[in-house]
Amino acid sequence: MKNFKMMSVIALGVILYSSCGSKGEDLPPPVTPPGQSGTVDVRGSISSSQTWTKDKKYRLRGYVYVESGATLTIEPGTQIISNKDSAGVLVVYKGARINAIGKNNDPIVFTSAEASPAPGDLGGLVLAGNATGNMNHKEIEGGVDAAHKAFGGTNDADNSGTLQYVRIEYAGKAVNPGDEVNGLSLYAVGSGTTIDHIQVVNGLDDAYEFFGGTVNCKYLIAYNSADDDFDMDDGYRGKIQFAVSIKAPGFTDDKGTSGDVSNNFEVDNTNGKIPYTTTPITHPILSNFTAIGPNNAAGTSTDYGYGMRFRRGSQVVLANSIVLGGQKAGLVVENAETQQAFVDGNGIFYNSLLHSVTQPFFAKDATILTDVSLQTLVLGTYTSKLLASGTDAGLTDPFNAATPNLQPKSGTLALTTAGKFDKSDLNDAFFVKTNYIGAFDGTNDWTQGWTVWGAKYNVTKK
Repeated sequence: MKNFKMMSVIALGVILYSSCGSKGEDLPPPVTPPGQSGTVDVRGSISSSQTWTKDKKYRLRGYVYVESGATLTIEPGTQIISNKDSAGVLVVYKGARINAIGKNNDPIVFTSAEASPAPGDLGGLVLAGNATGNMNHKEIEGGVDAAHKAFGGTNDADNSGTLQYVRIEYAGKAVNPGDEVNGLSLYAVGSGTTIDHIQVVNGLDDAYEFFGGTVNCKYLIAYNSADDDFDMDDGYRGKIQFAVSIKAPGFTDDKGTSGDVSNNFEVDNTNGKIPYTTTPITHPILSNFTAIGPNNAAGTSTDYGYGMRFRRGSQVVLANSIVLGGQKAGLVVENAETQQAFVDGNGIFYNSLLHSVTQPFFAKDATILTDVSLQTLVLGTYTSKLLASGTDAGLTDPFNAATPNLQPKSGTLALTTAGKFDKSDLNDAFFVKTNYIGAFDGTNDWTQGWTVWGAKYNVTKK
C-alpha cells in the first residue's frame, strides 16, 4: 500500500494530538473539513425525509430517532458531532432509511465536538431493521426510549439504506453494565442494506455489533476500540469480506469483576442464555480479515483476551484471514455446541494464519474437543497454519498500533497462500475471489483517503 501509515496526514494534512481525559490516551482530534459554517442542533424525532448538507455541522443532542417512513440523506463531507454532556445517538428505526454515501476523498464523519475529544463523547450510530433473529436480546440496548426498543421482523431482505465511506469516532455509551451503545450497532438489519467502507475509531465499547439479521458488509475497519471489534450474536447470518481489526496495547474498557475480556472477535448465539441452540443460529461467513492483537507490547492491558472467541452455540466460518498477536489465546472454541459445530464443519477457521502470545488453541469448557484435538482439526482438516512469530505472516508493520502497515511483503505467506473459496459457505457471488489471504493484496490500499490513523498510545487506564 502506498501509505496505510498515517492516512490522515495524506488525506487531511496534519493530525494534532490532545489528551483524551479519563482514558489517558492521546488520540487524534476531530477534523473539520474546509468550507463548513454553522451548527444545527438535532433533537428528538425525524419523522419526514430530510437531507443534511456538508456546509453545516449537525450536533446530536441526546437520542435522535429517524422514524418509520422517513429517509435521512447525508451528503459527502458532512460532519455529525456530539458533546460529551449528551453523547448523542442516531437511531435509524425500523421502516426508516439512512442514505449516508460519502466518497473516498470526502467521507461522512460522526465525531466528538469537544476540543479535547475522548471515547464516549459520541454515543454512536444504531440501525434497527425488520430481518429475523433469535431474539436473545429482547430490546435495543443503550437507553433508547420505550417506543424504539423493539427490533426485528420477518423480512431478511429488509433495506435500512446505505452507509458508504463513513467514519465513526469517539463513540460508545455505557448506560448500565452490559447495556451499551457501540460504534455501529446493527439490530436485525436485512440484506437489502448496503454497508461498506466504514471505520470505527477510538470507541469506548465494541466497534461493530450485529444483533441478528442478514446484512452483508465489505471493507470494515475497527481501530482502537476498547472492547470487542467484531461482536455478533442473536442469530446473525450475514457475510463480510475485507476487514481490519487493530488493538492498542493499553486501551480496554473497565471490565471490573465481570470476567469479560476484549477480543478481536466475539461471536455468540444466545449471549449466555441457555439453551444455546435457539434458532436461527448465529452463522456469519467471513473472509479476508486481518486482525491484530496487542502482541504483549509494553503496557498491554490485563483485560485483553483472544484473537477469536467463538462460543455459546455460534457457528462461525472465518476463512482466508490473518489473526496475529492474541493475548490469552488465538482461537477459543467454547461450550459444547460450538465445539460440535467445528467437528461437524459448520464452524471453521479455514485456510488462514494464526499466531498468539500464549496458547494458540483453547477448547474452553471442553466437552467435545481438547486443545490438542482442536489444533489438529484446524491445522489438518481446515488447512490453517500456526505461526511461531507474528512476523512470519510477512506483513510490513502490523504491531505498530500508532501507525500500522498491514500490507504483505512480496513473497511472504500472506501472498503465497492462495485464497480458497471452495467450501460451500464461501461459494457465493458476494465474495470476491482472491489469490491472497488477509485484507490486503500488497498493492491496492482500499483505506486511502477516507480513514484516520496515527493516534499516540499512552497506556494509563481510567
